[in-house]
Amino acid sequence: MELRVLRYFLEVARQGNITRAAEALHVTQPTLSRQLQDLEKELGAPLFIRSKRRIELTEAGLFLKARAEEMTTLEEKTLDQFAHLEEFVAGDVYIGGGETEAMKLVMEALTPLGRAYPQVHFHFYSGNEEQTIDGLQRGTLDFGLLCLETPPEGVVYRKIPYDDTWGIYLRKDHPLARKDAITAADIAGESVILSRQLLNNHIFNHWLGIEAEKLNVRATYNLIYNAAFLAEQRMGLLFSFGGLLALDGDHHSQLTFRPLQPALHSHNYLIWKENQVFSRAAGVVHARLEEVFGPHN
Repeated sequence: MELRVLRYFLEVARQGNITRAAEALHVTQPTLSRQLQDLEKELGAPLFIRSKRRIELTEAGLFLKARAEEMTTLEEKTLDQFAHLEEFVAGDVYIGGGETEAMKLVMEALTPLGRAYPQVHFHFYSGNEEQTIDGLQRGTLDFGLLCLETPPEGVVYRKIPYDDTWGIYLRKDHPLARKDAITAADIAGESVILSRQLLNNHIFNHWLGIEAEKLNVRATYNLIYNAAFLAEQRMGLLFSFGGLLALDGDHHSQLTFRPLQPALHSHNYLIWKENQVFSRAAGVVHARLEEVFGPHN
């Protein structure tokens, strides 16, 4: 399986049309069609649902798309690192993480690097704990920022001096909005919207007094923005960190935030893969993060 063919496959998936993809790739349509047919034969599975108007991906095609994106990103990252081995500090740094106000502290720490090394470019990816740690292990991310009960094995971590406060986003006309804080007893019988990782969070389960799975969970999410629309439509009480939604603008103005009682907080950690060999660009970032958030701080 050649990376060149995977790039062909990804372009067809993006365009949804063989002709347009061939034009974008500067290859002939028969050549592109033959390459895709050979790829399907090699994998032993159909990758496309072909119709007159558009090409769509099968389940196998969707799986390959996710893997192909990882592989081509890793190729680009590797080539970039080798291109700058002996040059001035330049290149790309990949940072992933969940939604948290702690990211502001990381941005503040990295701001001087943007001025000192204008050829270093940052790429930020939002994702949950599983996605971020997977990216670190695969090599598609250099650093991660996550709220964790305890950091997992196989990573180096530095605690960020900012704890997120858990609470509930709910409609302003909900009866519980009249309270200053919400207890576990208040949500008995209520429909709730939880992040997927919260379902297995021992600290949250301790606060509840029961396992989260025993709640009336109407929906789960991994990023809060779309989940907020569910709360607006009275789908349930949305559990998340305070400060993540702008509640005074045009978006989500029907919602308000109430902290939990007793208060529930989560620690934030910067993490990277143990024994990681950094590119020069990522090495500069690593040194800066250690300077600001290292064990001596």
